[in-house]
Amino acid sequence: MGVLALGALFAAALLPLAAQAADADTAVRAAVAALAPQLKIDKIEPAPMAGFRQVIVGGQVVYVSDDGRYLMQGTLFDTKAKVDLTSARAAIEHKTRVDAVPQDQRIVFGAAGKPKYKVTVFTDIDCGYCRKLHSEIAEINKLGIEVDYLFFPRSGPNTPSFDKAVAVWCAADRKAAFTAAKAGVEPKPAQCDNPVAAQFALGNEVGVTGTPTILAPDGSRIGGYLPPDQLLARLQALDKKTPASP
Repeated sequence: MGVLALGALFAAALLPLAAQAADADTAVRAAVAALAPQLKIDKIEPAPMAGFRQVIVGGQVVYVSDDGRYLMQGTLFDTKAKVDLTSARAAIEHKTRVDAVPQDQRIVFGAAGKPKYKVTVFTDIDCGYCRKLHSEIAEINKLGIEVDYLFFPRSGPNTPSFDKAVAVWCAADRKAAFTAAKAGVEPKPAQCDNPVAAQFALGNEVGVTGTPTILAPDGSRIGGYLPPDQLLARLQALDKKTPASP
């Protein structure tokens, strides 16, 4: 059989599969719209299990059957590979969203020397464990870990914690104001263009429910407060794992 004929045969075989995928996507969109019309679907992808589509909604992962009848929310675990497929896919999505935050909209405490790791920490000025974490920032940096802070005032907009985050951002020396506020010094009230509301919204999108929330370089969540040596150990352990495919 000639190369052109063989290519045409493969193309013909793929057409029904493409049509089936399009039909499944349409059914999934209709099902989600009927169930929760306020939700915005970010992505629809083939699920790791047959008969279902993997749907990213508001940064979270759900599974909807190809005919749109069944929706499942929870952990999909690959027993053979021993991998939490839901968390792995969510981490990829969260990494994409968090990495989109420009460097000039973060408060960065760089590693001593060449950084070995970079973590992103959603933080609240008034959170006790956030303050404990920051009290150890020098030791964390000495271990080769860069810490990029994003604001997540848990009480939400129009609250004292939110206003403190804005005041810190608007200070002439943000890092100094941040460190002082973490030590309990009340920041001087200030207003300016700031990313606090956007970062609070981002935190909600990637499932932040408490602070500090520490995200590893791959987007996975590695805990709340961790002592410096334990933080390093968790990052080193992640290095030894093979990333799961989305």
